Amino acid sequence: MIKIKDGFKGERFISLPEKLLDEYGDDPLTGNLYVRKIGYFPRVKYHYVQKDKGCDYAMLIYCTGGKGWFCMHGKRYVVGENQFVILPHGKPYSFGADEKDPWTIYWIHFKGRSASLFVPSSPAPCSIVPGDNSRMQDRISLFEEIYGCFSMGYIKEYMTYSSMCLYLFLSSFVYLEQFRFRRNIEHKKLSFSSKVIRYMQENIEVNLTLRQLAGYFRYSPSHFSMLFQKETGVSPINYFIRLKIQKACQHIELTDMKISEISVKMGFEEPAYFSRIFSKVMGMSPSVYRAKESEHSPNQS
Repeated sequence: MIKIKDGFKGERFISLPEKLLDEYGDDPLTGNLYVRKIGYFPRVKYHYVQKDKGCDYAMLIYCTGGKGWFCMHGKRYVVGENQFVILPHGKPYSFGADEKDPWTIYWIHFKGRSASLFVPSSPAPCSIVPGDNSRMQDRISLFEEIYGCFSMGYIKEYMTYSSMCLYLFLSSFVYLEQFRFRRNIEHKKLSFSSKVIRYMQENIEVNLTLRQLAGYFRYSPSHFSMLFQKETGVSPINYFIRLKIQKACQHIELTDMKISEISVKMGFEEPAYFSRIFSKVMGMSPSVYRAKESEHSPNQS
């Protein structure tokens, strides 16, 4: 079987020199918890990592699509969509993507005097089920916040901020119920369409069908569509597509991700199809949109 550690299409990851990380580890503010390495791998076929002697860092793997696995203490675990695992430091393990349905993962290596406090007692994968109150996108936004600041890690203040964000990001997994608490209160006050839109936003990177949307809210597809369109004036799938393109615009404007990477991230398997949908909604191609927005950027002279 082919085995690859990294070098995948659409991947993003950042690391810093160990010497610099050691300095951050000795710092009173960042030393308790800090990022060692961070990345995002979309549908990484043949992904495989083996650590026979363990590592001096803990690792969070958050699977948002496909499947993977990991082995520890002589036992093999399957990691599926919307599941995560936190691997401890100092323990031998191996992990990799499923051969037929390779996973899409967000991952972080983290260290510090308090790192072990965020490692669950059981190595079994934990599930995070998307819902209209699940805060999935809040978690992904936190990841991007950390990723962006860690990329500026040669500047101490950015590294310190990424360390502070890491507490909340890890807590969103370990203290899942508490992370969702505020959203549960807000959810009770929402209209039907608002609840549906919230659910769409939480699944913005997934290709949900009308049947799946209706099934989640326990309606037939026709009745679900009628209720949603009555409140919004737009069909559910058209609204969902608009939300996807709106999110894609944010990535185009605010990140240096390639158009093909954004396409994959928004759940479009073919960049050409993504471009057609984007052009239909926005009246211009993604590349033209990026060029146009760059002209209006305040950083441009």
